[in-house]
Amino acid sequence: MDSRDEENPLVVDSLLIRTPKNHTRDVHILSCAFLLIFLAYGAAQNLETTVNTEGNLGTISLGILYLSFTFFSLFSSLVVRLLGSKNAIVLGTTGYWLFVAANLKPSWYTMVPASVYLGFAASIIWVGQGTYLTSTARSHARDHNLHEGTIIGKFNGEFWGVFASHQLVGNLISLALLRNGTGGTTSGTTLLFIVFLISMTLGTILMCFLSKDDGKGEKGSADASVNFYSYVVSLSKSVIAPLFDIKMILIIPLIAYSGLQQAFVWAEFTKEIVTPTLGAPGVGGAMAMYGAFDALCSLAAGQLTSGLSSITYIVFGGALVQAVVFLWLLLKYSVTGGILGIIYPLLMAAILGIGDGVLNTQLSALIGILFKHDTEGAFAQLKVWQCASIAIVFFVTPYISLQTMLVIMLAAIGVSLVGVLFLTIKVEKVFFSSSL
Repeated sequence: MDSRDEENPLVVDSLLIRTPKNHTRDVHILSCAFLLIFLAYGAAQNLETTVNTEGNLGTISLGILYLSFTFFSLFSSLVVRLLGSKNAIVLGTTGYWLFVAANLKPSWYTMVPASVYLGFAASIIWVGQGTYLTSTARSHARDHNLHEGTIIGKFNGEFWGVFASHQLVGNLISLALLRNGTGGTTSGTTLLFIVFLISMTLGTILMCFLSKDDGKGEKGSADASVNFYSYVVSLSKSVIAPLFDIKMILIIPLIAYSGLQQAFVWAEFTKEIVTPTLGAPGVGGAMAMYGAFDALCSLAAGQLTSGLSSITYIVFGGALVQAVVFLWLLLKYSVTGGILGIIYPLLMAAILGIGDGVLNTQLSALIGILFKHDTEGAFAQLKVWQCASIAIVFFVTPYISLQTMLVIMLAAIGVSLVGVLFLTIKVEKVFFSSSL
């Protein structure tokens, strides 16, 4: 009897050791940390062209930021491999903190260097985020014997749903602190940016509680002794190799469109549609509406994602609802007064938010499912093409009309959907051929 009693704790300990880890904790932490950081940065970005108007400092700073983001995205996958995805995410937060801090004393000597550094920081935080979240989803699916595509979709749905709410929360904070008309005064913006810095600091601290992932993106720099030639070869593979993959070629138009539609909202929609009817204070309300529907749609789209076919249907739905808004603006819309003048911009913001929520969740899920062999490189390509298209919009929109921009958006939707359709046909054809 005594010997059996002594064996029982060993059995219990063995069962406890083999209990699968629940990775949802890390998804909750990652989502909340990004919310705390980007509610501050997102609202600051929305105010940039309004607050820093002297010499177009705000607009030029954002253009420099996204050019830098595009350039450093070429190298970001290698940096993430060396640092590990968690460390890359934590380091990336410093760029956002410094950018907001530079707004406390905005000048060419503070904003331009901060914008360049933020481009680097943003490139590694987003490649690190995509790698970490995908690896966590794969580990969770493997440990619990669940369908990998479904878990990737659900984890991305939660992350992007929480993340998208930063537009709602951040703009409501801006509205609350600047409601007395202090938006253009030093005292009003100083208080706002200090609150933002506190929020970002809390987000960075929260990220430190993320678990070390067991995926390849988290192995860090264990092989840091490799020579320079190996680094060059690795970098070349990360940058060039995906461009020879037909799957990536077919996804690139959708990636570029996702950047175009985001920049359209930031640069054109708020200026040409919202401000003439709701005024500058109404921008915060419209962006809050945009963020709320972005968040809700991200959560819903994540729950509906199960594989490539579901992604295709969801992407078509999100892109087509945005196409309705673009056609409305191109053919029928005119600035009106009264209650309709308030409802129409808010309704458009909600529909555009739905489309953005779809694109964010489905692009991340698509890359996670199709590029298991080089997750970091694939997410780096996502940011290269996305940020290049955003930068182009910031620099080009002052020289083209709203109607021209809308035609470009509609053409981009058409090319993107054709690419996704061909991708689905190709991948499923390969799948069925291999299963015969």
